[in-house]
Amino acid sequence: MTERVTITGRRRGRPPVRRRPVTTEIDAQTRLGEVYMRALLRAQLRLGFTVAGAVLGVLAALPLLFALVPEVSSTEIAGIELPWVILGVAVYPVLVAAAWFYVRAAERVERDFAEMVDRR
Repeated sequence: MTERVTITGRRRGRPPVRRRPVTTEIDAQTRLGEVYMRALLRAQLRLGFTVAGAVLGVLAALPLLFALVPEVSSTEIAGIELPWVILGVAVYPVLVAAAWFYVRAAERVERDFAEMVDRR
């Protein structure tokens, strides 16, 4: 009966490739680092345009609502016409909510970017 022997040793052939951390690539401003930073900036820009478009869409719809539904314009709350109440009071919580959403989403984009960089 023959005995099995396992031989271990260094592999021959190509030496292992040492990868530089992505943070080094970003700090050194190499092409790869530029690609990562461009992806982060593109994601943040897309988020900014999305939130700004949603807010502008809501604000632009208000005059259209006032023009198409005359009952809204003639309604009064505490002696003040409803369009003025909406423009003077109700718009601000919408803006605060949009800002809150933007900050949360931007932090999430940055956190995902940091995790991706650390993972590599």
